[in-house]
This record gives sequence, C-alpha cells and structure tokens, in this order.
Amino acid sequence: MTYLYKTPQLLKWYYPNLIWDFTTAEKCVYLTFDDGPTTEYTLWILEQLESYNAKATFFCIGNNVEKHPKEFEAIIKQKHSVGNHTYNHINGCNNSLLSYLRDIRKCEAIFKSNLFRPPYGRMSNKQSAVLTKEYKVIMWDVLSGDFDTSLSGEKCAEAVIDNTTNGSIIVFHDSIKAADRLKIALPIVLETLTSQGFTFKAIL
Repeated sequence: MTYLYKTPQLLKWYYPNLIWDFTTAEKCVYLTFDDGPTTEYTLWILEQLESYNAKATFFCIGNNVEKHPKEFEAIIKQKHSVGNHTYNHINGCNNSLLSYLRDIRKCEAIFKSNLFRPPYGRMSNKQSAVLTKEYKVIMWDVLSGDFDTSLSGEKCAEAVIDNTTNGSIIVFHDSIKAADRLKIALPIVLETLTSQGFTFKAIL
C-alpha cells in the first residue's frame, strides 16, 4: 500500500481551504479517530485518552452513530469533539455532488457539527467548494497507517511520533480493521508525546 505518513507541504498549499494542521508555538497536537463509533473499541479509546487527560476529535459515520448511540454519548460526555464523516462512508470521487451532499445531510440529521472529514480524504473540487462554505473541512498532517494490515502497531506508532510537530492533526481509526495496530500504537503515542511535553486538544 502506497501513502505518505506526513502530508506534503505542496498538497497543503494546493488546497488552502482545507485544514491540514494548525499553526501554533504551543506544544499541542490534535488526535482524530475516523469511522466510529464502535461497540468494540470506542470505549477503550476513551479510556486511553482519559488516562492522559487527552481530548480528541471523532469523525463519526452517521450509520454507526445510529447503531451505537451509547458509545457516541460517551464521546460527548467526556467532552471530545465530533465531526461529520458522511452517513455511509462514501467516497466523494465516486459520487455526484448531489448524492454526496445527500449522504452528508443524512449524517447531519443525526448529530450537528461544524466539522467534516471526507472518507478516504477524497472529494471532487465541486464538492470541496460547497462543503468549505458550510464546514471546517479537516484533513490531516500525520497518517498513522493503522488501517494497513501489513504494518505492525509499533511501526504505526513510530510513524506518528517521527512526523508529529506542534499543531499536527493525527489520524487513527476506530474500526475493527485497524484495531490490532491501534491497540498497540495509541498507548505508545500517548505516552511518548506526553513525555515530550505535548498536550492533546480537540478540534472545535
């Protein structure tokens, strides 16, 4: 699988209306978790975050919120932020503007958020133009790679730690596919970045 752990600066310049990271002198980072909530792993993630007094942002699939309302309520109760990740986790580039917006609206009807992240990081220029008028479209600066079954959890943790800087937006996944790597990588990342003086904030 070919991808970059660190988003190239050129891509950030090319799409300036998308939020890739935050410019700050403060030693803080923004952990994000895509695709949940899940019955299997959301509460475990919340426990790990609580251990480090860490706040994060969960980009939730509307269909999963409907299926797992208790886990979604737990995210809110612990004062993390949530973002729209479409209702059915659809790829914008494989859907028309109308069908893509319809799926996003279906998610929006379940919970409100001013944040949006496109599944797979993919959407057309037309979709982006519309959505950036309505949402803060949150991309990422650092990709953990936890969705890649060929990687180890330790490698995912190393990728995050080596590429994180002040204001980085980091992507993990709250999913069955990513779980084996997430359960190893997340505690290492939380412990190591904390020891380096970083704090963890939610995107608002």
